[in-house]
Amino acid sequence: MSDKVQDFSPLTPNCARALSDKMYEKRKGAALEIERLVRDLIANNSTEQIERLLSVLGSEFALSSNPNARKGGLIALAAMAIGLGKESGAYLPQLIKPVIACFSDPDSRTRYYACEALYNIVKIARSAVLQHFNTIFNVLSKLAADTDINVKNGSELLDRLMKDIVTESSSFDLVAFVPVLRERMYTTNSFAKQFVLSWITTLASVPDINLLVYLPEILDGMFHILGDQNKEIRKMCEFCLVEFLKEIKTSPHSVDFAPMVNFLITHSQSDDELIQLTAITWVGEFLNLAGRTMLPFASGLLNATLPCMAYEDPRRKDIKEASKSVNQNLMRLITKDDDKDDDEETEARTTGPLMVSVKFEIAAMVEVLTRYLNHESMQTRIAVLKWIYHLHMKTPKKIFQHVEEVFPVLISTLSDPSDEVVLLDLEVLAEIISSPSGPKTSKGSPTKPEVKSVKGMNIYFTKFMFNLLKIFASDQQLLDDRGSYIIRQLCLLLNAEDIYRTLSEILVASDDLKFATNMVQTLNSILLTATELFELRNSLKDLKTEGSCSLFCWLYKSWCHSPVATVSLCFLTQNYRHACDLIFLFGDLEVTVDFLTEIDKLVQLIESPIFTYLRLQLLDAEHNQYLIKSLYGLLMLLPQTTAFTTLNNRLSCVPNLQLLPKDQRKNTTGQVPEKRTHVKTINWENLLDHFKSTQEKHKQSKKPTQKLWEEQLQNMLKL
Repeated sequence: MSDKVQDFSPLTPNCARALSDKMYEKRKGAALEIERLVRDLIANNSTEQIERLLSVLGSEFALSSNPNARKGGLIALAAMAIGLGKESGAYLPQLIKPVIACFSDPDSRTRYYACEALYNIVKIARSAVLQHFNTIFNVLSKLAADTDINVKNGSELLDRLMKDIVTESSSFDLVAFVPVLRERMYTTNSFAKQFVLSWITTLASVPDINLLVYLPEILDGMFHILGDQNKEIRKMCEFCLVEFLKEIKTSPHSVDFAPMVNFLITHSQSDDELIQLTAITWVGEFLNLAGRTMLPFASGLLNATLPCMAYEDPRRKDIKEASKSVNQNLMRLITKDDDKDDDEETEARTTGPLMVSVKFEIAAMVEVLTRYLNHESMQTRIAVLKWIYHLHMKTPKKIFQHVEEVFPVLISTLSDPSDEVVLLDLEVLAEIISSPSGPKTSKGSPTKPEVKSVKGMNIYFTKFMFNLLKIFASDQQLLDDRGSYIIRQLCLLLNAEDIYRTLSEILVASDDLKFATNMVQTLNSILLTATELFELRNSLKDLKTEGSCSLFCWLYKSWCHSPVATVSLCFLTQNYRHACDLIFLFGDLEVTVDFLTEIDKLVQLIESPIFTYLRLQLLDAEHNQYLIKSLYGLLMLLPQTTAFTTLNNRLSCVPNLQLLPKDQRKNTTGQVPEKRTHVKTINWENLLDHFKSTQEKHKQSKKPTQKLWEEQLQNMLKL
C-alpha cells in the first residue's frame, strides 16, 4: 500500500482515495485540497512537484480505466488550474491533453465533467489558451453534435467563453485556424454545421479580423452548409453569405476573385434552388466588380448558366433571370480589342476596378456553345446563337479559327422546329459567310461542282449554299414547310442576286433531278411572289445590265429542270418569243398531274399584281403576238378547269387585231423590236438546246422506274 501512495505523491493517500470515490462530494473535497496544495507549491516555487502532480492526475486519474477516477482526475485538473492562477499558462499542455482525451469517453457524465474542467482551465488561462485553439475547436465541433443534452449545454458554455477570448485577443492565429475551419465545414451533422457558422459569424464581426482574405478557403464549405435540410441553418448561412457579399462590394480590392469562381460555377449547377440562385447571384456581382478577370472562366460560366435559360417552373424564375443577367454582363466584357493578335495585346483592358491584363481564349467557349446548340430548350438554343453572333461581331478572327466546329452544327440547326431559332441561326450564318475575316480561298480540294466565288463573300458562302441544298435534299418535309421561309430570310440578310446565282450554279450540275425540280419550283415561287425579292424581280424584268442578263442565263439553265418555271421566268423577263418556243416543246414532254398543277399555279400568278405589266401588254396585241400565242399555248395544255376558265376569260379581253385600222397594223413581225442592248447578246438557241438536253435527262431518269413498273404489272397479270 505504501508503494501505491508513493506513486501518487505529492498527493496524500486520503486525497488519492477521495478522487476515485464514487461520491461527487468526496471528489470535490479532494479537488479543493489539491487546489490548496498547488497554491503552496507555487508559493515555494516547487516546479518539479507541480509537474509531478500534473503527471499523476493526467495518467493515473484522468486517463484511468476507472470511471470515477477519470471524473476525479478531471475535477482535480480544473482545481489545479485554479490553484496555478496566472502561472497556468506554463502548464497548459499537461492540463489540457488529458481533458481532451476524455471527450471521447463513452460515458456522457465523464464527457460533461470534461467540458466543465476545460471551461475552468480556459477561464483561468484566458488568451494563453489560444495556442491550443485548433485542438479545442475540433473538440467543440464534435461536442456540438453530442447526443447528451447536458454535454451539449456544457460545450455551449465553453464555446461562448472561447468566442469571448478570441474576440478580445489580438494574438489569435487566424492563418492557422482557417484550414481547421475549412475541414470542419464539410461535416454532415446539422448541429456541427450550425456551430461552424456561428464561428464564421463571430470572426466576421471582429473589426480587426478581415475574413474576406480567407473567403476563397471557406466559400465552398459555406455553400455545402447552405444545402442543409434544416431551414434555420439554411437561413443562417444565407444571411452570412449576404453579409459577405456586401463586404465584397464595399472593398473589392481586398478580394481575390479568381479562386472563388470555380466554386461558384460548380454550385451554379446545383439541383438545390437556393444554392443555385445564390451562386449565380454571386457570379453576377463578381462580373460587375472583377470585370475582365472573369474572362478566363467564361466557358465555365456559360456551362453553368445556359441550361438555366430552359427553366419554365415559376419557382426557378429568379434563377433564370439571374442567368440572363450573367450572360449579358459577360458579353459586355468581350470587346473588339480581344480579337487582336497576341503580340498586339500590350495594354491592360479592364471594365472593373481591377487593372489586370487578361488574354481572351475562345476555344473552350466554342466547345460549350457547340454542345448547347443541340439543347432541348428553345431558350437555351437562342442564347447560344446570340453568343455565337456576338463572338463573330467582336472577335471574328479568333472565332474563324474554330468555325469548322461551329458551322456544321449551325447548318443542322436550320431544321429546328422554332422559327425564332431558325431566324437567329440564319443571322449567324449570314454574318459568318459575309465576314471579311473569313478565308477567301479554300486550302483543300475545290468544291464540286465548281462555283464561282461571290464578291464580298468568303468561302463559307458557297459552302453554306451547298449544305443548304444538301439539307433540303435530305429532308423534303423541311423544304416544303420551311424552305420558302429560309430562302426569303436569307434574301433579306444577304444579296438576293448572289443567293439565286449561286444556288442556280449548283442546281445546274445536280444529279438529283427530282430534288432539283422541287428546288427550282420553290425558288421560282419565291422569286415571283416574295416582297423580299421585289428589287431582283425588277432587275430581271428590265434586263438593262450585263449582270442581270448573266443572272437570267444562270437562272434559266437551272430553271430548265421545271418546264413551267422556265416559261414563267421568260414571262418575268419579257422574253415572250422564247416562251412561245418553249411551250411548243411541251408537246414532247410527259404531261402529268404535277405538270398541270404547275401550269395552274402560273395562271394564278398571271392574274396577280406581279404580272400587271404583262396583262397590260395584251392590249397591244399587234406587238405582243408571241405573248398571246404563249398564253393560248398554256390554254390548250389545260383541261377545262377553273384555271382554263380564268385564262380563257383573260384572253377574251384581248383586242381583236382584225378590228384595228389598217394604218395601225404596221408591224408584221408580231412583236416589239428588242431594244434592250444586253438581251440581244443572249444566245437563245443555246438556251433552248440546254432546255432540251435537261428534259432529256429527266426522261431518261424515269425509264428505269417505268420499266420496273411494267415488269411488276406483267408479274401481276401472270398471277
